[in-house]
Amino acid sequence: MKTIKTLIAGATLMGFSTMACAEPVPQETDTLINSLMKEHEVPGLAFVLIENGEVRQSKTYGYAKVEEGQRLNEDTVMYAASLTKLIFSVYVLQLVGEGKLDLDRPIGQYLRKPLPAYAGESILEDYSDLEGDPRWQKLTLRMLLSHTTGLPNYRFFTPEGVFKRDAKLKFFFDPNERYGYSGEGYYIAQLVVEEATGLKTGAALQTRFFDPLGMSRTSLVWRDDFQPNFAHGYNAQGENLRHNMQSNVRAAGSMDTTLHDLSRWVAALMSGKLLGEDEFNELVGAGFPIESRHQFPTLDPVPYAANRVINLAAGVGTVNWDGPQGRGFVKGGHNEKTDNLLVCLPGKKRCVLLMSNTAKGDLIFPQIFEAVLGNTGLPWTWEYATLADK
Repeated sequence: MKTIKTLIAGATLMGFSTMACAEPVPQETDTLINSLMKEHEVPGLAFVLIENGEVRQSKTYGYAKVEEGQRLNEDTVMYAASLTKLIFSVYVLQLVGEGKLDLDRPIGQYLRKPLPAYAGESILEDYSDLEGDPRWQKLTLRMLLSHTTGLPNYRFFTPEGVFKRDAKLKFFFDPNERYGYSGEGYYIAQLVVEEATGLKTGAALQTRFFDPLGMSRTSLVWRDDFQPNFAHGYNAQGENLRHNMQSNVRAAGSMDTTLHDLSRWVAALMSGKLLGEDEFNELVGAGFPIESRHQFPTLDPVPYAANRVINLAAGVGTVNWDGPQGRGFVKGGHNEKTDNLLVCLPGKKRCVLLMSNTAKGDLIFPQIFEAVLGNTGLPWTWEYATLADK
């Protein structure tokens, strides 16, 4: 059986294809990406540079399925993970711009019944654990989408990161007290938006984004037509953990997409086609100050004064900061077999999107982003706590 190590050692990792409208990736960028992937045994990587609302450079490297020797290309379906949160947040901001939602209205005003009364078949749709705790009534869509709810990332992870299937959902601090990344918050936001609009999230995103932008290989649930061109995911040890074939729409992270599709969406966002000025500013404005030293673990209470220097803050769906090139924003999508990161400099009208089917972004992403965008000032040790030890 072929392995990541043998394939990468024996291949030049030339990109499978580039988008027809894109310029060639400069030789120095190409060489850097190939070198980093070979050094760290990264199976596959998708790269795109967007400037002035257009795809400027785009290329794919390496393998979608290592064992089969199947190369990654621009139409390979990859797991977006938490990049889904950004797509959903922009959808919510569209509704805000249309006057259909208010970011700062208590969510109870949108729900048919108290949040603890929602007890679905899935554990992640059951909020009965919050019965008797009135703090849920303070929640707003802004808090849910900017990770200031006081809820954990997922209820079945303890503050120390230990998995406990029978763990109860609970507040670890008061809403709007401080930043703490929370997928649970996005599940609640999805419920609130669906209740307020009467529209299911998957169908709404299809109508607003995927169909108009020609994102034909993007969906919030797995589709059989994604076969056979999809990417497996590999952990840091190179073990094939397969692909997340999601069967339920999850605003927190169930989206499958391709480099071709997602780059179109980012280009549309940055060219002003998706949001008005006020709504776009919710992504990159002052936001809620982030004091934690690292993004993960999500409930780390230790403050980090350096964040104040760059005005690190949680926008609606993003994290943003002040850097040497002006305001920037970032959104990632990570798990044990996926690493995706979007970094944008709105003032420069430039973004880079990297998508990889392995959990090794901390080893290669900072070098690539800084080489292409220059010094952005992004606090890499906050995004990837592992870098603090290097």
